[in-house]
Amino acid sequence: MTQENSLLLEPFKSTALSLKNKIVMAPLTRCRATSDHVPTDIMATYYAQRASAGLIVTEGTSSSPNGVGYARMPGIYNKEQILAWKKITDKVHGEGGIIFLQIMHTGRVSHVANMPEGSVIIAPSAIAPAGTEMYTDQQGNQPITTPKAMTDADIDLAISEHVQAAQNAIEAGFDGVELHGANGYLIEQFINPGSNRRTDGFGGSKENRTKFLIEIANRVSTAIGSDKVGVRLSPGGAFNDVNPFEGELETFNYLASELGKLELAYLHLVDHAAMGAPEVPVSLRDSIVKNFNGTVILSGGYDKERAEEQLSSGGDQLIAFGRPFIANPDLVSRFANGSELNAPDFDTFYTPGEKGYTDYPSL
Repeated sequence: MTQENSLLLEPFKSTALSLKNKIVMAPLTRCRATSDHVPTDIMATYYAQRASAGLIVTEGTSSSPNGVGYARMPGIYNKEQILAWKKITDKVHGEGGIIFLQIMHTGRVSHVANMPEGSVIIAPSAIAPAGTEMYTDQQGNQPITTPKAMTDADIDLAISEHVQAAQNAIEAGFDGVELHGANGYLIEQFINPGSNRRTDGFGGSKENRTKFLIEIANRVSTAIGSDKVGVRLSPGGAFNDVNPFEGELETFNYLASELGKLELAYLHLVDHAAMGAPEVPVSLRDSIVKNFNGTVILSGGYDKERAEEQLSSGGDQLIAFGRPFIANPDLVSRFANGSELNAPDFDTFYTPGEKGYTDYPSL
């Protein structure tokens, strides 16, 4: 396919979104916030450099002190963070970009050394992720400890924190939010029976295990408008000791159908096969897309050629690119010109400072 008739570079319009192209910058953990989880000025430079994407989805940003699992992970739960994010959204908008905040609660994937004082590591059940360590700036890699099983009050608070985080995001100038229900973090810990052994109304059946996400999506949609809300899922994934499970097709079909009723901005499906996880069956993905019946972002190891092939199949689809955006702030221009891509420096993915962050060359 020539650059002139590239589907990827065409504008995209739906009821909720009006984008200059179908290229989405995927959410990418980069750990460039302060030790107090406040966004920094170099983050504004980083996102503004990539504002040619049709849509930017930020790195996972915690809704709560309890949800800050990683060192230097940004938050959106206090005024200082809101004001810092406002600098970033202003700069992205100044470059003509559209930006959604990914709201993320790490749940059991955490370590107390990375969390504000007084925080508690919580999860649906008191089950630590097997074989998983967490990096801390103070002590290097440390084993992840067993989380506290959430009480009814903890669940209510976590839902309310997601709603408040969404409202804070709008105050900070974001165009919308993405609820992170993938990659083995808190929302997916509820969805997956391997991490959710509850026997109350939030465990057991698919209806109960998906209730946490559906309630958050419903209440966030009421608070800021469903056209400003997306959800990310990783069906068939194997990340942070949350693995494929029996009844997965039925669970995600039900969840997609219920989310579809909310008329959200999009559903974002990520496939971790490019990072070594089992490949997600196309039948599973297509079934979820059909049940959601709305705009879908597909993510996971795409290059331009594969993205064009996917878009040629039709439907309201967008394609997200992760690592190519790390190393190529001008990725859209490089796709348009057929130019060679910079290679990412894996050693600086999560290190503090500008190196490997804002210093990749543009054409």
